[in-house]
Amino acid sequence: LFLATLTYDTLRFEYEDFPETKEPVWILGRKYSVFTEKEEILLDVTSRLWFTYRKNFPAIGGTGPTSDTGWGCMLRCGQMIFAQALVCRHLGRDWRWIKGKRQMDNYFNVLNAFIDKKDSYYSIHQIAQMGVGEGKSIGQWYGPNTVAQVLKKLATFDTWSSLAVHIAMDNTVVMEEIRRLCQSNVPCAGAAACPALESDVLYNGCPEDVGLRERLSPWKPLVLLIPLRLGLTEINEAYIETLKHCFMMPQSLGVIGGKPNSAHYFIGYVGEELIYLDPHTTQPAVEPGDSGCLPDESFHCQHPPCRMSIAELDPSIAVGFFCNTEADFNDWCQQIKKLSLVRGALPMFELVERQPSHFSNPDVLNLTPDSSDADRLERFFDSEDEDFEILSL
Repeated sequence: LFLATLTYDTLRFEYEDFPETKEPVWILGRKYSVFTEKEEILLDVTSRLWFTYRKNFPAIGGTGPTSDTGWGCMLRCGQMIFAQALVCRHLGRDWRWIKGKRQMDNYFNVLNAFIDKKDSYYSIHQIAQMGVGEGKSIGQWYGPNTVAQVLKKLATFDTWSSLAVHIAMDNTVVMEEIRRLCQSNVPCAGAAACPALESDVLYNGCPEDVGLRERLSPWKPLVLLIPLRLGLTEINEAYIETLKHCFMMPQSLGVIGGKPNSAHYFIGYVGEELIYLDPHTTQPAVEPGDSGCLPDESFHCQHPPCRMSIAELDPSIAVGFFCNTEADFNDWCQQIKKLSLVRGALPMFELVERQPSHFSNPDVLNLTPDSSDADRLERFFDSEDEDFEILSL
């Protein structure tokens, strides 16, 4: 107990402030100057939901672990990147958390989706148990691809957010697949009461008098996760410029990655350094207070964020983007196409209109939580196995 408390309390003295540099600071699609906007930078970082190791939560599966210290860091990073998608979906990218200020209900709804108990949509309990279906025993470390696959399955039960989650396998983003997924009016998997067409339109924030075409094809907000391998044992320098550009896009959800037992959630960069939130601090599990209100301060990192050299990044990552509307997605596609023209920037993935013929045919609508094309491709990708094998397709 003393050690955990000590670690947490001494953390604030270990973090340096931002370097005094003319280089812009980029945080999830927002550009800042260290000289004139330091407070804004720190407020933006503090407003992100920060998930760390916890102890003394209800046992996973009734008899399993009551703490995720030592094994849950990538699961916590998955929670952070997904929480950022939910914040953009329900609160907007401009929303800020201010200590002691009364927050709106939607903020607590988002936070409650990640609380350490079995019935939260994206709790460590749900992620660990859903991971069993992906071949991971409870308490085993996940790679970025595994956590992405599990979150995709869990999102089908979250009818409140009504997200379309797409995981682009094989370094390829297929626009046609995404449009089909986001414009589908099929009932959501795992949900008894799915919103009807009209409420789907309202869910997407459209006024009721939208035109007929929009009514017939409402766009479900898209969470796009792209598992990548940017080198074999260390990141290939040719990808660094492209990676930086991902943090500049307004659709950016950041990047999750890291070696076993040291996963991080990367939210931006300054110069040649990545800015990240670190889950490696053990905090006590949080219980709602007497008023039913959730004490939320421990879910916000209130010291300057950590930084590390981009060259030190483990090559196995997943990059995330959020497109609330079809226009957001079209804009993202245009930015990716422009990126391929930047000199000295090697594309990290390919953007294509249609699925290349050599691909397996995935179930793009993913109607059931367990019908995922990724099960077949998963072993191709995940880096938790030390011996990385290139398979011929």
